[in-house]
Amino acid sequence: MRKTNKNLTEGKIGNQLFHLAWPMLFGMLGMVIFNLADTYFLGKLGVDQLAAMGFCFPVVMFINSLSHGIGIGTSSLISRNIITEKRSEVKLMASRAILLGVTVVLIFVITGLSTIRPLFSMLGASNQILPYINDYMSIWYYGVLFVVIPVIGNNIVRATGDTFLPGMVMVASAVVNIIMDPLLIFGYGPFPEMGMKGAALATVIGRSSGLIFILIVLIKRENLLTLHFGRIAHIFKTWGKLVYIAGPAALGMLITPLSIGIITKIIAGFGEKAVAAFGVASRVEMFALMVVASLGSVLIIFIGQNISKDKFPRIFKALRYSGGFSLTWGILLFCMFLMFGQSIASVFTDDAEVISIANNFFIIVGASYGFQGLVMLSNASFNGINRPYPATFFAIARMIFLYVPLAWLGSKLIGINGIFWAGFIANLVVGIISFWYLHTNIKKIRDNNNPVN
Repeated sequence: MRKTNKNLTEGKIGNQLFHLAWPMLFGMLGMVIFNLADTYFLGKLGVDQLAAMGFCFPVVMFINSLSHGIGIGTSSLISRNIITEKRSEVKLMASRAILLGVTVVLIFVITGLSTIRPLFSMLGASNQILPYINDYMSIWYYGVLFVVIPVIGNNIVRATGDTFLPGMVMVASAVVNIIMDPLLIFGYGPFPEMGMKGAALATVIGRSSGLIFILIVLIKRENLLTLHFGRIAHIFKTWGKLVYIAGPAALGMLITPLSIGIITKIIAGFGEKAVAAFGVASRVEMFALMVVASLGSVLIIFIGQNISKDKFPRIFKALRYSGGFSLTWGILLFCMFLMFGQSIASVFTDDAEVISIANNFFIIVGASYGFQGLVMLSNASFNGINRPYPATFFAIARMIFLYVPLAWLGSKLIGINGIFWAGFIANLVVGIISFWYLHTNIKKIRDNNNPVN
């Protein structure tokens, strides 16, 4: 197999961003469909099962955020060294990143399995919903290894400049999950009817297929994995570099599921149908923003390579393209939700109240998606320039300083729609400020470096 090492410091910026982003888009499409498939099929079982998934969503996002945080740190570190360091050094970086992921998995699996009932009771799940939650999470936790390692592995390959293969791995995992979901949930053919447990098992099987393939690529094609990690001191040194980016990145990403957990508890005061609607809307939101998310993942790589060569004009041009795209995409999404919001919600349930609440979310929060995209692009770019703390600050500002307190206040003043307006305000304010502050930071780095280009 051929090793990949794509130089992004030369060439047409628009073409490079496009060719890097579209495979990522398919990969993220696969992962979003992965989540939507569970929601769709479990919605056929009833509102209780759909509500259970609504409660599970923040915890699943929590683990995903940890893995993506490590993945972002890995991608940032490797993209800044792939064209300047020896391949053997990059190999050690990649291997130690995988080792860090495995260590994190062991800690959180043990903790998660022992805290299912008290954690979800604290989130507001009733005794009627808790058995369904336990069925799903008791199996899902055992598959966390298959969630974390492919994410880190995909980021390693992506940092070499190959976004196509990681995208296809994510699509393949989603296809396996979609095939297995109805078989295991409803018990078609020789498969047993497992309900919530079947959805969790289908997820584990889908993720495991991605794990096997990405490990083969890292070992055989890229030659970027080894079991010889070096001295403990060297391992911790690499972990320190990773955690410098991964820690703030993971914290920033963890803020979202933690805050959504709080929002879920506030929404639970309006009934289990409201929680079910919020769960549906949250997954559709992931689908709606995956294009911008894929562009953000690409910016980490693009900016990481260009800042190592002081190519600041290329960075600013890439940001202009990306920001303009985000705002345009947000307008298109808002128009789509205005016309088809109820139809989209009805795909997952036939309950009129759930559909109505989800549609209100789409229209109110959806009007701010262009600005939420700016937050995503800014946070990715901060990691690309090795400045993780502003990204964490803006993640905290959006969710903790604005969304959660405004959601509580809005719920008291105007009901459940007040929670959705809180999301709109948080996205708008932080989107504008974060994108402005990103440009200010890059200009300071440029002036300090005094580049020739």
